[in-house]
Amino acid sequence: MATRFLQRYSDSERMNHWFIALLFFLAALSGLAFFHPSLFFFSGLFGGGVWTRILHPFFGVAMVLAFAVMFFRLWRQNVLVPVDREWVAHSADMLRGNKAAMPPVGKYNAGQKGVFWLMSVCLLLLLVTGFMFWQPWFANAFPILLRRIAVLVHAASAFALVLGVIMHVYAAIWVKGTVRAMTRGTVTEGWARQNHALWHREMTGKQ
Repeated sequence: MATRFLQRYSDSERMNHWFIALLFFLAALSGLAFFHPSLFFFSGLFGGGVWTRILHPFFGVAMVLAFAVMFFRLWRQNVLVPVDREWVAHSADMLRGNKAAMPPVGKYNAGQKGVFWLMSVCLLLLLVTGFMFWQPWFANAFPILLRRIAVLVHAASAFALVLGVIMHVYAAIWVKGTVRAMTRGTVTEGWARQNHALWHREMTGKQ
């Protein structure tokens, strides 16, 4: 019997996702160059310290704009619902590999929704705080104490964003068949039934 596939993401959604991923790595590496002197060697990837300082905020703004496209497409599907609390309560079963104990969920489970909102908040904080100390364009509009606080919040938000991305990548690799969704746009019907039963039912009409 031939394997049946379900469309999970369109071409434009996948292109947007990978564009965000590219900008994330560019922004992260250029930002790390200034995070600690031992990491300044990353500036060599961007033509030296001056160019890294110039390009970093533009990478960040471009990433936020690209993520905004994704956000407005997906935020309704990432609103937490009662079944998400049940999913979290059984998360230990998921970690043990006992997927049969997990409640049926829609297109996204509570873990995926959590990462989505973490990234949304972190990127918003990075955008706002980044503008507050972006020399020479906007920084002079803010008092020095506020700029110093903004730098700390910016660094903390970047750290949390990196952790969120690591979780996102790990989960995509850990759950076999997930990477296919963002490389080919489709998943097998069996994958959908096992991991997102309510979405599978919605897509196929099968109980």
